[in-house]
Amino acid sequence: MLTPSPQIIQLLQTFAVVFTVPTFANALVLIYGVILAPGRRTVASALRVMGKSQEPNPGRYHRVLSRARWSMWQCSRLLLGLLVDTFVPEGQPLELLVDETLERRAGKRIVYKGWFRDAVRSAGGRITLSLGVRWCCLCLLVRVPWTSRAWALPFMTVPVLSEKTCRRLGKVHRGGVFWTLEMLKKVRSWYPERQLVLAADAGYAAVELVAGCQQMKVNLVSRLRLDAQLHAFAADQPASKRGVKPKKGARLRSLKEIFAGPMTVWCQAEVAWYGGQSRQVGYRTGVCLWYTPRRDPVPIRWVLVRYEERNGRTGKMTVHGAAFFCTDVADTQITPERIIAWYVGRWNIEVTFEEVRAHLGFQTQRHWKVRAVERTTPCLFGVFSLIVLMAQRLHPDLLPLQASGWYSKQEASFSDVLAVVRGHLWDARNKMDSAQSGQTYLIPADLWRQVQQVLAYAA
Repeated sequence: MLTPSPQIIQLLQTFAVVFTVPTFANALVLIYGVILAPGRRTVASALRVMGKSQEPNPGRYHRVLSRARWSMWQCSRLLLGLLVDTFVPEGQPLELLVDETLERRAGKRIVYKGWFRDAVRSAGGRITLSLGVRWCCLCLLVRVPWTSRAWALPFMTVPVLSEKTCRRLGKVHRGGVFWTLEMLKKVRSWYPERQLVLAADAGYAAVELVAGCQQMKVNLVSRLRLDAQLHAFAADQPASKRGVKPKKGARLRSLKEIFAGPMTVWCQAEVAWYGGQSRQVGYRTGVCLWYTPRRDPVPIRWVLVRYEERNGRTGKMTVHGAAFFCTDVADTQITPERIIAWYVGRWNIEVTFEEVRAHLGFQTQRHWKVRAVERTTPCLFGVFSLIVLMAQRLHPDLLPLQASGWYSKQEASFSDVLAVVRGHLWDARNKMDSAQSGQTYLIPADLWRQVQQVLAYAA
């Protein structure tokens, strides 16, 4: 087994308390193998790249995922602790991102699979369904030292089954909102005094999630429909008046009417926008109650944004409108610009999903046992964060980037981070093998660097 630097060993030893000694030793082989292996991320490919293609008992590595007793929740807690201690200064809020992604799988033995809307393949008003397993992923948004863009680092992932699959398995159907609340309860119990901010897309704009976040003192930031039912706060009712106290006041004008109103006065501000850009927008803001039938109304702070965008095909300027909200109505320090910036930062989780697919072989794994399916994908997402932590331990300030005579790279991407960690592990592997075999092979240094670079950047 290879022996990396003491910083990497100390980092991985954090998770030793979750496993037994033999299981942890086998898990380390799989972690190193998944990082070094290109292409499919299966147990077999991890063993081959670790030089264990002649392993007489490969089943013990498969059992790490399918049978061994260890807790995903405890691993998530330890991973989040490492991320917070490394990247989030004391006193700063924990900025969380949540979203769902689809793992396309069609195996007959995968009991969790179902038909879901495929957001990647759906475009132009056409909805495409794909067979697979849907995952709800919770990430921590951090600032890494090698790039100006914030990175979304996953630390907790759970499967979200379809209603048809739940009926077939005899389970109660739980949607993404339910699992988001469950994951937030875990994080709040781990950090009871820390300020938490959760950014989510419009699919999580639900009154029940707002109520749950306000109960846990988590500030939820999301999109709001322009036709949402907004009400004034209920007026004080005299104590002498009989009957049920009203929960909401008169209905207010919808955001759609405010946006289209010719007499609407817009405040102007320059806000953070997508692609690391800034944009001049007009906005209106207010505090009110949001109501949906059969639910108690919840207080929110809304921000209505008006901005212009040039059509790339016709060149004409088009006026667009969008509405956002946050659930913390008491903190007057939360400005509309901050609410927009929180929501725009949510896009980084989409980048993480693409990077995990492109560089860590997401949806190429071939497990079919229930426990293995439940563990493999969360582990792949966790390895993404582990690789970033390893790179930070190796290069805390400046990360070496791939350079050529015709291209100068200014900021690091995940492929650079992965290449740095792979290069370190290949060096450790090369030194270990040479020492154990007692044989020395002279390879020109330039040739070895070229081979190592190809291996390090292989997808």
